[in-house]
Amino acid sequence: MPGSTRAFATREAPAAAPPRTAAGWRWWARRFVRNRVAPIGLGIIVASVLIALAAPAIVPHDVRAMAPADALSPPGGRYPFGTDEFGRDVFSRVVVGSRVSLVVAFLSVAVAVALGTTIGLAAGYYGGWWDAVSMRVMDVVFAFPAILLAIAIMAVLGTSLFNLVIAIGVVYTPQFARVSRAAALAVRSLEFVDAARALGLGNARIIWRHIIPNVLAPMIVQVSLSLSLAILSESALSFLGLGTQPPVPSWGNMLSEGRQFLEIAPWNAIFPGLAIMTVVLGFNLLGDGLRDLLDPRLR
Repeated sequence: MPGSTRAFATREAPAAAPPRTAAGWRWWARRFVRNRVAPIGLGIIVASVLIALAAPAIVPHDVRAMAPADALSPPGGRYPFGTDEFGRDVFSRVVVGSRVSLVVAFLSVAVAVALGTTIGLAAGYYGGWWDAVSMRVMDVVFAFPAILLAIAIMAVLGTSLFNLVIAIGVVYTPQFARVSRAAALAVRSLEFVDAARALGLGNARIIWRHIIPNVLAPMIVQVSLSLSLAILSESALSFLGLGTQPPVPSWGNMLSEGRQFLEIAPWNAIFPGLAIMTVVLGFNLLGDGLRDLLDPRLR
């Protein structure tokens, strides 16, 4: 009977469940939450960004206001993190300094991603002389210690936040070039890319629709790890006097100013150092978690 036939077909051939790769953001969210370190790292980063955004509203004192009578006051009371040699509130300066460190880190990594991904994708997809020349240039840049190369660039360009972003971005460009080139080399000879060429798609559309989506996973992991390195680089350059200039507070120049008072007022260096350590730890935890999440061998 027609009705019984439909019922039998429904019992024997139910609609196939969507594969887990197509389950949408909920499946990815469940995997992310189950990861041991990624949620912790994301929580630290989100909290740091929110504090930086709300810095003008939550700081109790003007970061440039001096109170000589309260110089080198220990933590407690009006000054939860103590004061520096000029009587400035260390807590307020740490909170406001997070804006500089995070903005420089995000912008410099954006520069590195733009330059490195463009160079790497072109080298991996087209090959030939462009691959040879561009990768040798990247090898030369990569051969220099990151902080020394950044110091050299800052010495040429001068000290400013814009030049600081450019210097750190150039230093970390080779990492993104190598990652994107390796992914492009692995994908360009696969069947779906050959099929796209056979259908008459141009190189630009093939790179945009087929190469870049397969490069995103390793690039996302590299971005999260490079952000932690960028914060360390900005702090190191500011510590050496080549980054953010006083009286604008940043974690690096706060460490530089507080090192001479380590014996009598260690809080001037401890709290900005803890801020650097916490944010760098957050980015590293997130990067490790994303690496495990996006690695198909671990699914």
